[in-house]
Amino acid sequence: MPSRVANVVGWLREGYPAGVPEHDYVPLFALLRRTLTEQEVEDVALAVVQQHDRGPIAHEAIEDLVSRTTAQEPIERDVARVRAVLAAAGWPLADPPADD
Repeated sequence: MPSRVANVVGWLREGYPAGVPEHDYVPLFALLRRTLTEQEVEDVALAVVQQHDRGPIAHEAIEDLVSRTTAQEPIERDVARVRAVLAAAGWPLADPPADD
């Protein structure tokens, strides 16, 4: 696992010690796509899904999960909530909310 992806996975495990809840996938992937490549997002998604002990998962299933999840428009309050969880774990990639 590349070090950047390993760092992200580490922060996720710190922020979500019991695993990322499925209702946080959409805002989480929205945050990840702001700073990571598509491949890095897929690598993180694989680690997140495996953390739930779902057993082996095919690369195509991960691509499908990322595509379906990122196709949804996140609710900004959900993004802010996930950003706060990750910031508490030392997440340096969570950008601050934009001033309107």
